[in-house]
Amino acid sequence: MSEQKHAQQHVVIVGAGMAGVQTAVALREQGFTGPVTLIGAEPHQPYDRPPLSKAVLLGKAEDSAFDVDFEELGVELRLGLDVTGLRASDHEIDTEAGPVAYDTLVVATGAHPIVLPGAEGVPGVHLLRTLDDAVRLGPVLERRHDVVVVGAGWIGAEFATAARAAGCAVTVVEAAERPLAGALPAEVTAPMADWYGESGAELLVHARVATVEPGRIVLADGRELPADAVVVGIGAHPATGWLAGSGIALDASGAVTADERLRTSLPDVYAVGDCASFPSARYGRRLLVHHWDNALQGPRTVAATITGAESGPYDPVPYFWSEQFGRFVQYAGHHADADELLWRGDPADEAWSVLWLRAGVPVALLAVGRPRDLAQGRKLVETATPVDPVRAADPSVPLKAAVA
Repeated sequence: MSEQKHAQQHVVIVGAGMAGVQTAVALREQGFTGPVTLIGAEPHQPYDRPPLSKAVLLGKAEDSAFDVDFEELGVELRLGLDVTGLRASDHEIDTEAGPVAYDTLVVATGAHPIVLPGAEGVPGVHLLRTLDDAVRLGPVLERRHDVVVVGAGWIGAEFATAARAAGCAVTVVEAAERPLAGALPAEVTAPMADWYGESGAELLVHARVATVEPGRIVLADGRELPADAVVVGIGAHPATGWLAGSGIALDASGAVTADERLRTSLPDVYAVGDCASFPSARYGRRLLVHHWDNALQGPRTVAATITGAESGPYDPVPYFWSEQFGRFVQYAGHHADADELLWRGDPADEAWSVLWLRAGVPVALLAVGRPRDLAQGRKLVETATPVDPVRAADPSVPLKAAVA
């Protein structure tokens, strides 16, 4: 894209989380000189989300604002502004403050947490997605309340960890037969279930919530749990409701179906982060990745496409991490199509990892307290390098030395 074209183009980014902020930063880094407007629904300075369930929640930090000087970047911030619709034929979005015209639009609205049916409006019921959520939950932890966490996924485990560290009595209620049932195989999550009890939290599986009332939860089997506070962590769905009627293509999950350059079905409209799925040639399927690293990497592809810079298709090895129950858990790749699972170490120990192979080639790795395994395994996944299964299953052998 020429300098003259840069100056003429107005890029509007909807969503001021990691994906939106990094898109603005990447545009400037890649030489874009036209006007950039970043619109966020929250009134706060744009901030990072992972610290919300850790330092911010425990009162060790007031916020987690990005260290970005938007004024110096020449990025106009419009915060506390809800976007209500998209009219692609007019190249305009609708907001509470009136229409905003764009030449290029980037949809980076992230995801909304799923609300527990019947719990809306009940006092003491919380989500943990925003800075305001974390601020509201801080006093709950300070008073060492009886806390019930609904959902034994990543966010549920992280909140349970923080609540136990603050001295709360914690019960985690999971409808499935085990933690992380939708994310990892049973044999991998079995040892992780023990972490709850070791930390002093109680984990109830096959436990469905019937009703939520002030001060208690009633389960479907009639059990009653005291609950000064209830924290719901049962997943999230793409925040794309505002796109209804726009003609933009969405998949069954409600995510925008972006292509390999993160372009949408509408002209001059891109989508990035938690609200967008993309085709992965590496894994032969469309991926929807609700993790921080995707929101960090995708904006570089969007910016390169907008500016006309040379860039390959967006096809990352998905990566995320979680800090829970005194352990650092990392995952890279996508294991759904693996045909072999290798254990590296004893899951009863503090540190171990699991490597998934497809036809002898690593496709995913989960590392608990073994960051070197993660770093080396991630490179093997990225390069599709075959390994010797016997050596790869030996935790004393570095993964990079297990190459076939």
